Amino acid sequence: MRKYRIVTFLLAGLSVVAPLRAQQVCPGFSIVISTPEDELTLAYNGAENPQEQVAALDKFMQAHADSKFVPCAHEYYTMAYLKLNDYDKVIEHGEQGLAAHPDLMLTINLAKAYVASGKVSDSAFQAILKAPELIKTEGTPSRPPNVSEDDWKKEMDAAAEQAKDWRAYMEYAFFQILQREQDGSKRAQRLEQFVQSYPESPNQGQINFNYYIAYKMANNPAKAEEYGEKTIAADPNDLVTLNLVADDYATRQTNLDKAEQYAKKVVDLAAAMKKPEGLTPEQFKANQDSQAGLAHLTLGYVAFQRGSKTHKVAPAIEEFKQSVDLLGSNPALQGRALFYMGYAYEVLSPANHKGAIDALTRSVALASPWQAQAQDLLGKVKKAAGQ
Repeated sequence: MRKYRIVTFLLAGLSVVAPLRAQQVCPGFSIVISTPEDELTLAYNGAENPQEQVAALDKFMQAHADSKFVPCAHEYYTMAYLKLNDYDKVIEHGEQGLAAHPDLMLTINLAKAYVASGKVSDSAFQAILKAPELIKTEGTPSRPPNVSEDDWKKEMDAAAEQAKDWRAYMEYAFFQILQREQDGSKRAQRLEQFVQSYPESPNQGQINFNYYIAYKMANNPAKAEEYGEKTIAADPNDLVTLNLVADDYATRQTNLDKAEQYAKKVVDLAAAMKKPEGLTPEQFKANQDSQAGLAHLTLGYVAFQRGSKTHKVAPAIEEFKQSVDLLGSNPALQGRALFYMGYAYEVLSPANHKGAIDALTRSVALASPWQAQAQDLLGKVKKAAGQ
């Protein structure tokens, strides 16, 4: 079954993550019997709930703030606070622990907290980018003596699979957190760093798509086009990228032929979409309609550009009508479709003032970036109509 990407400004995306194998707790720390560190470990492991674990950690930290075991205590804090879904505390202790003694469990726990909290920060990206080296270090076991070749091979295979799971989660976390970065140039920089840290990533299509979005946000249309086409070349049926690139070509009036070609393909692909697991029928229908609606909006804009000089924009109006009907769940795009439909009615010869007024009035009523332009044009049309 084909997977369809859903980007944040169309509909919220869904992601699935493979379960992680267990990580080693506090690698490099040894515990001497009958020491405060030993007492903490016993209290933590013997606690009946995470609240008791936090209390044991608080007691230790108050009495032994200068202990060399403090970074490990921070790691235990992250484990306890994850159970409590207190992501701010996980982040607080994760960052403190990593600053003193980087290790894999701290890194993964910090990434989990950032993913779940909806936050973004430099420290989150730094941790993710350093993860491959930690995975390599902690995921490569030393061969113990007297182990058979067969048993050692099984151990190495298990370690390789574990490392693969860890890398997969860190890559997932990177792309989740990247979506929250509002600066396009910073997004592109993050991606460059990611490619350096994860040179063998299997997610090249997602990397190219995110470069495309980053350069769109950074108002760099040439680079956006480059990565949009790379994404499409890798997957010619990538519905979302086809739709967005077609819209770019049409609105920037740089390649109307390709805009039309891609948008027509999206209409066909959207009609053939299958509901993925995790979406309700209502959510799926809204996404399907949004994709088809944007494609018809692009086709309308192409037809409008080709027919405006001769006033033959009736085909554009029909495309805009289909777009408006499909974009009920997306007021920003629906507002744009109504604005251009109103504009097209005025380009007709003779102008259809009533059609223009109706479309523009609906556009003004929507909470979209097109309200002001629609209001301005509506006033001019009413004046031309003698109202």
